[in-house]
Amino acid sequence: MPLFMDVHSLGDGVTMDDVAKAHAADLATQGTHGVNYLRYWVDEEEGQIFCLVEAPSAEAASTVHREAHGLVADRVYAVQEGS
Repeated sequence: MPLFMDVHSLGDGVTMDDVAKAHAADLATQGTHGVNYLRYWVDEEEGQIFCLVEAPSAEAASTVHREAHGLVADRVYAVQEGS
């Protein structure tokens, strides 16, 4: 399955707690789209969120975010895992 890293630039007010809630909503929504959100990282100071996801397409990954909480990523990158 293709692997994607998405980037959200939200600015001030991003907290780990809020992102954890959004991630839980992604997990509850992802199954109907064949998507598997794996991990996320948060830079509270810069207001940045990074999500790693297995998905059939970048659009499918974005659809899960849109339906789960409305916070669609600014950029989505196709990535390959290295060691």
